[in-house]
Amino acid sequence: MLDATTKRKIDSARQILVGKVPDPKAQVEQITTALVYKFMDDMDKESQELGGETKFFTNGFEKYSWTKLLDKRLSGQERLDLYVQAITNMSKNPHIPQLFRDIFKDAFLPYRDPETLSLFLKEVDNFSYDHSEDLGNAFEYLLSVLGSQGDAGQFRTPRHIIDFIVEIVDPKKNETILDPACGTAGFLISAYKHIRKHNSSNFKPEQEKDEDKIKKGETALETGLQEKEIYRGDLLTPNEKSKLMNNFVGYDISPDMVKLSLVNMYLHGFSNPKIFEYDSLTSEKHWGEQFDVIMANPPFMTPKGGIRPHKRFMVQSKKAEVLFVDLIIEHMNLHGRSGVIVPDGVVSNPGNLYVNLRKMAIENGLYAVVSLHNSVFRPYAVAKTSILLFDKAFAKNNKSVLFLKVENDGFEKGDQRRKIEANDLPKALRLLRAFKENKKLENGMEFAVVDKEDISGKFSLFVNKYLISTRDSNGHETKPVSELFDIEKGSLQSTKSTEGEYTFITAAEEWSTHNAFTHDREALVFAHGASGSLGRTHYVNGKFIASDLCFILTPKQDGKYPVNLSFYHAYFNSIREQIVGDLAKGAAKLAINKTDFSNYQIDYIPIDKQNEIGEEILEQRRQIKEMKEKIVEAEENIQAKIFEICS
Repeated sequence: MLDATTKRKIDSARQILVGKVPDPKAQVEQITTALVYKFMDDMDKESQELGGETKFFTNGFEKYSWTKLLDKRLSGQERLDLYVQAITNMSKNPHIPQLFRDIFKDAFLPYRDPETLSLFLKEVDNFSYDHSEDLGNAFEYLLSVLGSQGDAGQFRTPRHIIDFIVEIVDPKKNETILDPACGTAGFLISAYKHIRKHNSSNFKPEQEKDEDKIKKGETALETGLQEKEIYRGDLLTPNEKSKLMNNFVGYDISPDMVKLSLVNMYLHGFSNPKIFEYDSLTSEKHWGEQFDVIMANPPFMTPKGGIRPHKRFMVQSKKAEVLFVDLIIEHMNLHGRSGVIVPDGVVSNPGNLYVNLRKMAIENGLYAVVSLHNSVFRPYAVAKTSILLFDKAFAKNNKSVLFLKVENDGFEKGDQRRKIEANDLPKALRLLRAFKENKKLENGMEFAVVDKEDISGKFSLFVNKYLISTRDSNGHETKPVSELFDIEKGSLQSTKSTEGEYTFITAAEEWSTHNAFTHDREALVFAHGASGSLGRTHYVNGKFIASDLCFILTPKQDGKYPVNLSFYHAYFNSIREQIVGDLAKGAAKLAINKTDFSNYQIDYIPIDKQNEIGEEILEQRRQIKEMKEKIVEAEENIQAKIFEICS
């Protein structure tokens, strides 16, 4: 997870460079080179501390070590000259792997200011290599600064979400593992640590509490000391270790991501990591390969230039999120398991393309859907997502799907994402394990178990559709909105036009507009497409125009469930936050889908009670109006008094 300290360090390094290196891409290259340089030195120091020898800065290259580069006895010019020599010659260092030589190939310093370089290297020196998460965090924050992550629909997966998925998918030492959109190899590294942990004499299942680790936003291997303790108790044989290292495979279309993944894997002991620059959706080169375990957070968005996928996908599409789910399903072997993060369009879009994909998922091992809140990817993006979990062997003999909703993940929902106590992930992990072990499911969070036969029609996997029906409605009947109201979308673009006779209602406010009108009746207008005003409900009576960002709700004429609009005006506004949390979706801009809103369950109480409460509401509003008028009158009296005295 990007923390405030890492963000500050990177921002500081960029601010130091910006005067001499204004191009953001060049800044990324300079910081990346310096970080790899620093981390190699850290690895040499760690090796010496454990009684070993240096591997990188040796046999003539000792003079380039980071420690000597930062020697305070060097003048600024001497430091600059040494750094230029180092990055120029490092690609010729026979003691570093080819991977590292490639990173330093053609490296250069685009300025010759000793003071700037000294300040920059001092800032980079604040980073230290533990498990290389700093490298991934730093590099991907750099990409977010450039804006390339959001444009490509690539959002860094928070560490605790990766670890949560790895814990429940539970990869084993003899299993092959793939991430087809690996980024900086976060899933692969977490899976590797998970396997090492579970094959250590220090690992005691009866005492291990993965839920507590997740609650703190970490795993048993989070610190270097803990990792060393696990590795000291290693039970894997040399042959098992060799096979294990060969079982991890990663693909990514970005050469920068491939470079970082290779470094990450190497620094975790993979002498020959199998990370490939590969377009998983266009190339057929690896299509015939299958794996025991697949875990991924693939890109959500389709590039502007479009995708030209090969023809071997079962679902024909040019949408990246659809193709990646198809790819994962088709690359699982007969007993395969997987966990994949998807945008909510995959679970709820009513289009035939998505319907076919969901049907395919249900038929090929889907056993659980975990809904995540829309702040999980902050500060990079506000994106509503879900986790699809597959287990072909388990699902073959299981006739239901578990739906879970994670309201809190142990971190604040703002951009700072500070740790908090509220966390549903431990409960979700317990529920998922209990479900797979056919044990009793506890009521620690919102969940629903739905028979596969009941997931019919559009094969919706939208978690709220199933959770809402299980909620306690305080003894009241619950009905979908569409049984109480006719629902139509507004038709006029929400741009202010010439003031006129009739009311124009948009998501946030209302004003008078031109003389055309579309409605002449009593109705509620519910904002569905403006992020700051989602769920806000207006009451109107008479001729009006509604923005296309609104739903117009008019009472059903069949009389089956009569409604009092004053009551439901207040009702919708009172549960606005809940509706938005349940239904709002979208990566770039949150909105509420009409079908989802139509199916949303709300309280229905007898009309007599509605009328009684409605009258009380109207009376309260009359009193509020009178108070406001008295306030205005009092303000005017004050101004008149001041004017009288001063004139």
